[in-house]
Amino acid sequence: MAKQGSSGSTSLGGDPSEAKITPIVIISCILAATGGLMFGYEIGISGGVTSMPGFLENFYPDVYASTQKLKTHNSNYCKYNNQRLQLFTSLLYLAALVSTFFASHSTKKLGRKMTMLIAGIFFIVGTVLNSAFTNFATVIIGRVFLGCGVGFANQVVPLFLSEIAPTRIRGGLNILFQLNVTLGILFANLVNYGAAKIKGGWGWRLSLGLAGVPALMLTLGSLIVVDTPNSLIQRGKLEEGKSVLRKIRGTENIEAEYLEILEASNEAREIKHPFRNLLKRKNRPPLIIAIAMQIFQQFTGINAIMFYAPVLFATMGFGNNASLYAAVITGAVNVLSTIASIFVVDKLGRRMLLLEAGVQMLLSQLVVAIVLALKVKDHSNNLSFGLAILVVVMVCSFVSGFAWSWGPLGWLIPSETFPLETRSAGQSVTVCINMICCFLIGQTFLLMLCSLKYAIFLFFSAWVLVMTLFVLFLIPETKNVPIEEMTERVWKQHWFWKRFIDDYEGDDSNIKYAN
Repeated sequence: MAKQGSSGSTSLGGDPSEAKITPIVIISCILAATGGLMFGYEIGISGGVTSMPGFLENFYPDVYASTQKLKTHNSNYCKYNNQRLQLFTSLLYLAALVSTFFASHSTKKLGRKMTMLIAGIFFIVGTVLNSAFTNFATVIIGRVFLGCGVGFANQVVPLFLSEIAPTRIRGGLNILFQLNVTLGILFANLVNYGAAKIKGGWGWRLSLGLAGVPALMLTLGSLIVVDTPNSLIQRGKLEEGKSVLRKIRGTENIEAEYLEILEASNEAREIKHPFRNLLKRKNRPPLIIAIAMQIFQQFTGINAIMFYAPVLFATMGFGNNASLYAAVITGAVNVLSTIASIFVVDKLGRRMLLLEAGVQMLLSQLVVAIVLALKVKDHSNNLSFGLAILVVVMVCSFVSGFAWSWGPLGWLIPSETFPLETRSAGQSVTVCINMICCFLIGQTFLLMLCSLKYAIFLFFSAWVLVMTLFVLFLIPETKNVPIEEMTERVWKQHWFWKRFIDDYEGDDSNIKYAN
């Protein structure tokens, strides 16, 4: 039997040309990635809904009064500063980080396909509750259900995409998840722009209710897709796993890859406590990188912009319609840049995209900070048309840099670097850290904007600088490396991480790595 990660492996990863790009792989990936569409819609819809007068007047009268200049003592930067209002956005992520641990168990025991179905059901229930609510308690329950859907979807979809895709296009197919996130954000921005014009002040219900479209797509898609060979084999369905592997690769020559997955599955089955196993020395490189990437991804400030884009532009002096329109523009840039990433990530590599984007995002945020410092004061703003255009361009520049780097790669790199025995647990930690950071940003951004004013962009710029240095020194290149060969071809070759691997010959789970 071919040893996992051995240098003499004859796996598919050694001859990636064997695998065809089959229709079943493309269709399965497109359907599965609609989990990202739902996630993106929830990110994009919150900021628009929480800036709509009808929504605020009904549920947040104090904020409504502030935005309508009925309270003149409020700073421009503090109009929307309200903890209960922020809870509408951030509660989603609090529920998601709790549910991801249940999703880890479901992903391992029930499979990738069934876990996607569970995510879809959570999304549908949450959408119905949110669009029909008449009191704050219903809001809370609906957001919790939606958060559970996010936790389950973000746990399972990146794993599904990484496992079903042929090695040579794994990066591009995995980024379908992030592409759907960006499409969801753009869709939400367009819906908000149209809903805000509805007379009678009920447009916010339409915005929340249309989340049912991606929710139904994910639910129906989960009934159509095939489960991954890795999941089937791990659950003891060997013949079905081999049959699916043959079908998705479009070739009969799958024996080497099958044996590789089978051995990894046997080793994974011996791990009784996958979360405890994550802490072992040999698993520290992918664990540390996964945790760091989630922290850095959120502290770029991207979700502060995506959550509250209309609010942010309104703070800068844009009118209500103009702020929603500017949010649509940034959403479109987000989508186009993510599409660009799909075509270049497996050619240029992960590191190149991360490093280039770090410089681009840093410069963009510094320009926005300077403009706000000079022109937007507490109770007035002098933002001319030209400077307003400059702000939008710089925000778009920042969003585009994130969209072809940290956005998709923050999910891709963790999903492809954990070994099978800790992959589900590792993805849970990844999602959990991401949701914790989303919650923190969602719950504190408006307070930070009120307190720091323009300096909030300097705060995020400092994080961008740190994370770019982290990439330069500590993130290895993983393009074109089969998932089961990461130990030999990535970790053992890296100047820093090899110290966690080189002296490792086995542990109490009897996992061996050949030199």
